[in-house]
Amino acid sequence: MTQPVPEPLRRVRRLVPGDRVAVVAPSGTVPRERLDPGLDILRGWGLDPVVAPHVLDRHPDLGYLAGADQDRARDLQQAWCDPTVAAVLTARGGYGVQRMVDLLDWQAMRAAEPKAFIGYSDITVLHEAFATRLGLATLHGPMAAAATFLKDGPTQEHLRRTLMEPESVQVLGSPAARTMVPGRARGRTLGGTLCLLAAELGTPKARPGAAGGILLLEDVGEEPYRLDRYLTQLLRSGWLDGVAGIVLGSWAECGPYEELRPLLLDRLGDLGVPVLEELGFGHCDSAITVPLGLPAVLDADARTLTIEVPALLTDR
Repeated sequence: MTQPVPEPLRRVRRLVPGDRVAVVAPSGTVPRERLDPGLDILRGWGLDPVVAPHVLDRHPDLGYLAGADQDRARDLQQAWCDPTVAAVLTARGGYGVQRMVDLLDWQAMRAAEPKAFIGYSDITVLHEAFATRLGLATLHGPMAAAATFLKDGPTQEHLRRTLMEPESVQVLGSPAARTMVPGRARGRTLGGTLCLLAAELGTPKARPGAAGGILLLEDVGEEPYRLDRYLTQLLRSGWLDGVAGIVLGSWAECGPYEELRPLLLDRLGDLGVPVLEELGFGHCDSAITVPLGLPAVLDADARTLTIEVPALLTDR
């Protein structure tokens, strides 16, 4: 391969037993009956989870939000700026990050000691913000009160290894993975939930495009025509110009995959880059944790995505 090796975004140290992990809720409401078992899982790894003050709040008028925008932003910022916290784990997705992301004091967050940040779905907006505003690598992975995390052992174990044994999970694959467009590419990972990436277009500090990157895409609960709309918006805006490769994850509740696949091929197949499908990240069982912001090699023929450096630094 002739491409230059992309520089990773800034990485942080791996977790070790005894580390404090803050749990925040920047998006939707969090049921206590799902939060408590998630905290127990983290304790089982030897970590010390601490719950932000407003995690269990519910907005008085907009019941899909975990409390007021200002409170959700304050919880995240305080957790991030707390020097005793080694990682920030989101409780769930849903909707709400777009309402609070510009309320964060990014100057204060840049001045704080960086730490691991984990989530997916609506948290895509924060992954993008942490990359563009903090220059920080993050983890597209399960959330503390997400149903899959609570019930699915492989999902739990892959996150645990990524956080505590990151050198052991650099080659990412799935038994279901298939080659949509053959080829091999190198780039820096980025992406997340498709509808949120489309919604970011035109917002303050938005990433100008995916050029040179290995783009991860997945979504949940969207009709095929809406997925077509999001992909077409990214294409028409030029956001996909120069992308190095694409990795597709889960499309839960978006209809039968064999009916959705022709749409994905229609919109992505003419980009002239490798496309790997069904890698197994996002809204699915046995979901893998994928680092964002790190150099990786996509081998669509071998059906693997290899992260070239451990997601977290292995030195204390």
